[in-house]
Parts: sequence; structure tokens; C-alpha cells
Amino acid sequence: MSNIKEVDVLIIGAGPAGSIAAREASRNGVKTLIIDKKSEIGTPKRCGEGIMDGVLEKVGIEPDERWIARHIDGAKLVAPDNTSAWFTSETLETPATGIILERKVFDKHVTMDAIRSGAEVMVKTEATGIKRDGDFLIVDINSFNNKYSQIKARLVIGADGPEGRVANWMGLNTKVPLAEMESGAQYEMTNLKMEKNDTIEFYFGSVAPGGYAWIFPKGYDTANVGIDVSGVKGEKTALEYLDDFVKNNPETCDGQIVEVNVGGNPLCGIFDTIIDDNFMLVGDAAGCVSPITGGGIDTGLESGMIAGRIAAKAIKENDVSKSNLQEYSDYVDENIGKKFNKLINVRDFIYNLDDEDMNEYIGAIAKANISKLSTKALLKAMIKVSPRKLLKLRKLL
Repeated sequence: MSNIKEVDVLIIGAGPAGSIAAREASRNGVKTLIIDKKSEIGTPKRCGEGIMDGVLEKVGIEPDERWIARHIDGAKLVAPDNTSAWFTSETLETPATGIILERKVFDKHVTMDAIRSGAEVMVKTEATGIKRDGDFLIVDINSFNNKYSQIKARLVIGADGPEGRVANWMGLNTKVPLAEMESGAQYEMTNLKMEKNDTIEFYFGSVAPGGYAWIFPKGYDTANVGIDVSGVKGEKTALEYLDDFVKNNPETCDGQIVEVNVGGNPLCGIFDTIIDDNFMLVGDAAGCVSPITGGGIDTGLESGMIAGRIAAKAIKENDVSKSNLQEYSDYVDENIGKKFNKLINVRDFIYNLDDEDMNEYIGAIAKANISKLSTKALLKAMIKVSPRKLLKLRKLL
């Protein structure tokens, strides 16, 4: 038996972006394979697991209570002096509702959707290199069953996350400047004493230099408790900052850790080049990560969905050249990249504030009559605080 497997589209990485790309490519009639180096899809989780309502419906995923850990009603922003600004159904005219996923179940669900649409999946299969062979790409793999040593594909989609290697193998520059790389750490904890266990919480200031800390509820006394810290502003490790936060916060100080997650989080926005001949990047691997929050489930799903459709179209047209894949890059730039470019300016302003300024701004936000939670609404409330920063803030709107 040949040890080379041939497919139309190979997707490296079975996260939400890769799996939904596989779903769309398969639905459009092309032979699609997903490989993932992990033995269990969805583990370990690498995020706070929160998304806003409407995100899943936009990409054709029907919410399922089997992978919804908690329905969320709004958010709380907390200043260094513990001033809190609440945004819940009790304070907003337009509710800011969402869900906390159970990623270990959700990710498998998206992958299973891809399988039902015709895709094939190989777990515990690691890509180790890639090279061109005429109009094809040859990917070297290590697989637990050793059935194949290589995969030959007309088109490869890199969905291997923020620390992936596929883009580098293809000669694409996805290196993130240290100033735009956050160090993240998160505990899933139980026995917490949350003031409101259906509201997500964000803590700003020196508790998390150049970033923020969070509490995302997953049950009545269980939550993801995490922190993102700037790679250049922090003087300690992310885990050390997280331990201090947990110890000093009355909601978490008596809690117990049941899971630990760590990793890097790129906040640079979409990379300059996310396509090449026979090749596309999606999700975190393409930089589809919010420069403010570090969240990327929504934009990852969106990028993957569009990539899968365009990949199938290119295969059917027998043209997988960079120029024929430009439609995907243009879509990402227009629908995700432009928004992220604005958020980068907001990020730089907010994460450079000292504790005194942060107290002042969140205090103003807490007193403002905000009817709809949005970055624009928050900035407008902040403008009223400091005339000397009026011009700079207005430019961010």
C-alpha cells in the first residue's frame, strides 16, 4: 500500500477555524482531510471560552446545550481601586448577552459537523514539514498508526494556531513583535464566591500590566480565571501575576484549581500575507485575534468558513494560485482586518494608562448612561473625563 495519501484540500489543525473550513470545503464537493497532532480534539483549551450571542448562527452552527457551560448576561469592568462598571440586562437597553463554551465538547462538535459533510479526520497526526511538488504540496506527517508518511494536496490550509509552524514552512512571515505578544495563563477554578455568576468580569491596571485579568463564569461557583500580560511591560510571569490576582480577589481567594492553561496570545492583528500558491491561513494562525481582548473564536470561525468555500471554488476551477485565492485575503482584510486596525489604536491607548487614569476612566464609565455596550460607547464616556486627552480619544472613534 502506498504511504502517500492524496486529497484536494488538507487542513492542518482541528480547532474551530480548521474544522469549519473543512465543513465548507466538503459541502462544496472537494475531497478534504483534517489532521491534528493532539489525541483528543478540543484539548487543551487555550481561551476563556466566551462568545457573544449570534456568533454561531452567523456561521451556520446551531447552539447546543451540551456544549454551553453558561449563558451570560453582560459584563463588569473593574478599576484598580475596585470601582466597578456594570453592563447587564438591568442597565442596558440592548442586552450584551453571550455564552461560555465547553471547548472540549464544542470543538469536537464542529469537527463532527465537518465529518458529516464529507471530510475525513486523522487525530494524533503531526505535520513535520512541507514542500512543493509541481502543482501540489507534499506534507510530511507522523501518525500514530503509521499508515501514511506523506499527504499530497492541491491546497493546504494552515489552522495550527498562534504558535503554528506551517506558515513559516511556506515562507510567510507571521512573526509577532514582542510588544504585541501577550503571555497568558488561566485556571479553571471552583468554590468561587462570584458576586453575579452569570456576568463576565474584566480587571484592568497594574494587576495585569499591558493586559487584563478576567473571570468567566462556567457554573454557580466555577469559572475560568485568567490573565494576559504584555511581553514587555510585565516584570513577572503570567502565572505569577495570576497567582497574585487569585490570592487577592475576594471572589477567587478560596477557590480551588481544577485545570491549568498557558500560552502566548498575538495582538498584532491580521498578518500582512495569509495566502500563497496552494496555501491559506485561517484563525489564530492568520492573526484573527482581537487586539484588545485576545479573543478569536468568532473571527476564527468566520475566516475558516470563507476559506473553505473559496478553497473548494479554486479546486473546481483548477486554479489554486495566489491570485485566485486573493478573494479570501481581501475578505479577511475588509471584514476583520479593518476593524482590528482600529482596535490596535484603542489597545495602545488603554493598556498604556496608569492606575490613576484607569480609575478615573472606569469611574466615568460607571456613571455614564450607556444603553448599548460597545467600544465606541465606552470611548465616548471616557472623552468626558479629560479635556487634555480629548483629541487623542476622538481619533479612536
